Formats: sequence, structure tokens, C-alpha cells
Amino acid sequence: MRAFVFSVFFIVFSAITFAQQLDTVISQANIQSGDTLLIKQLDEVEVFPKFKHRYQQRRYDRLVRYVKKVYPYAQIAADKMHEYEEVLLNTPDRGEQRKIMKQVEEEIYAEWEGDLKELTYMQGGILLKLIDRQTGESSYELVKEFRGSFRAYFYQSFARLFGFNLKERYNPKENYYDQQIEYVVHLIETNRL
Repeated sequence: MRAFVFSVFFIVFSAITFAQQLDTVISQANIQSGDTLLIKQLDEVEVFPKFKHRYQQRRYDRLVRYVKKVYPYAQIAADKMHEYEEVLLNTPDRGEQRKIMKQVEEEIYAEWEGDLKELTYMQGGILLKLIDRQTGESSYELVKEFRGSFRAYFYQSFARLFGFNLKERYNPKENYYDQQIEYVVHLIETNRL
């Protein structure tokens, strides 16, 4: 009987012993004033906004929907701008440049006019800010550069009638609304939204 109990004890003890794996973790450490400080890279933690009132949450949710809707258009606009900027640099004749830009404008209208007409005023304002973010230039400067001063003045006057300013710059460091837009764009670009 003792042999049986000893055998069972040995088997159980062996199973427990072999079940434990020895893991070795090699970490960096720094010694300062006699103390050893562990150096560890922590995973990124996302802190989501917490709102006190429902209307703040609804407003934020609406901003997220709007940015998700217009962000692809801002990317397309930046890509087109860089593409045609190169073409215009290789075209020295100012008249030829105007013809190219007129053709580009017609192509954009033909392809995106229906989608862009469906945007709300707020979505249009966000789109202007995101175009500035993607290109590094205000919408007014872009129109002036590609279509001329008169067309830029005309578009600016028209935009002012609806409460927009094409000369306004995207500034997430100082403008709270732009900070919120930047946060949402960051979430989109990191595939967390």
C-alpha cells in the first residue's frame, strides 16, 4: 500500500513540477543612487473623452460621423493637388496652365459634384479644414494658386455668405474644435474608428 501511495504521490508531484514552465524575462534596468529602476516599454493606452451631458456626447458622435464622411474627400483633394502641381510646374505657359486647371475643375465637378452637393454646411466646413490639414495650405490659397486671385476672391465672398472663411487655417494646437477633428482623424488613421 505504501508503494501505491508513494507512486501516486510521485506521479502527481512530477506532473505539477513539469506543468510549471520556467519563463525568463530579460529586462533593461537603470541604477540611480543605488536603486535599480526597471525600464519597460508600455503599450499605448487610448483615453476616450468622457462627457458630462448627453448633448456633448451627441455632438461628438456627430463630429465623428462627419469627419469619417469627408476625410476621404480631403485625401483625394490632396492627392489631386500634388498630382497637378507637378504637371503645372512642367508647363511654363500661363495660358496652358489655366486650360489644364479648367479641365481639372471640370473633371472634379463631373466625378464628385453629386457627392459634394449632399454635404451639410458643417460637413463642408470640416472638409475645408481637412483639406488645409492634408495640403498645408488654406482653401483660399489653393484656389488662388490654381485658379487665380479673382476666382479665390469670388469663392471667399460666396463662402462668407454661408459663414465660412476660406482663409481660416487648421490649427489643432490652439483651436479646440480643430483638436477634436485631429483626434478623430488620428483614430481613423490608426484604424481604431
